[in-house]
Amino acid sequence: MDHAKFNDYEGFVEKFKPKKTTDDCYTPPEVYEVIKDWVCNRYGINPEIIVRPFYPGGDFENFNYPEGCLVLDNPPFSILAKIKRFYLEKGIKFFLFAPSLTLFSSPDVVKKICHIGVGADIVYENGAVVKTSFVTNLDKQYTVFTAPDLYQKIENVNLNKKAKSLPKYSYPAEIITSAEIQKMAFYGVSFQIPVSDCVFCDALESQKKKKKGIFGGGLIVSPKVAAEKIIAEKIIAEKIIAEKNKTIIWPLSEKEKNISQTLN
Repeated sequence: MDHAKFNDYEGFVEKFKPKKTTDDCYTPPEVYEVIKDWVCNRYGINPEIIVRPFYPGGDFENFNYPEGCLVLDNPPFSILAKIKRFYLEKGIKFFLFAPSLTLFSSPDVVKKICHIGVGADIVYENGAVVKTSFVTNLDKQYTVFTAPDLYQKIENVNLNKKAKSLPKYSYPAEIITSAEIQKMAFYGVSFQIPVSDCVFCDALESQKKKKKGIFGGGLIVSPKVAAEKIIAEKIIAEKIIAEKNKTIIWPLSEKEKNISQTLN
């Protein structure tokens, strides 16, 4: 018998733990409270009627919804369309988290609900960072509106949660770090450093005095390579500017223009 495996109780238990998926985006409590307060203030909601049917192993379709309740929760994004249709059919009030980039992803219910554009980066408990907006059937006046005040409230929570920001290091052209090499590769810049043109350096003399160092180590390179690095940085900067300016404008057809003109 393999006693090591037999005694590996933690490994045995781990096999039976539910595995997290991309839907397991549990909302940080402080973020949820900010959103709940905003909803209650805007729509005059009593916090006591709020329910949260989306939890590990939960079944939102068979959840016991009290009469007049409001679902304010972060649902699995992969079945968000199904969830919206279910609540609309059952006449259940909801205010749900939704990924900003696919806010209008349910064409059949777009005009039946309100889409609240926020786009705040929420760092969920599983580490996923998702630009988040919201959908609701509480608002009958608008199909879409933006909520800059809610965005700011969420951002304030994010700022308070962030650890003390680390200093950003800048190195002279004669120093090349692994992060810079990765950046060159990402932007398609070909770059070589001959063996004879570099030596390893884990920290500059100025850093050693403050007990600092080059993260992951770096290389001191020859003037020739340093000049090539400057050229590479310029190429990368131009590529970044070009990407920002690469905007495709899709025109309206005559039919779509006519549709727009008929809307009052």
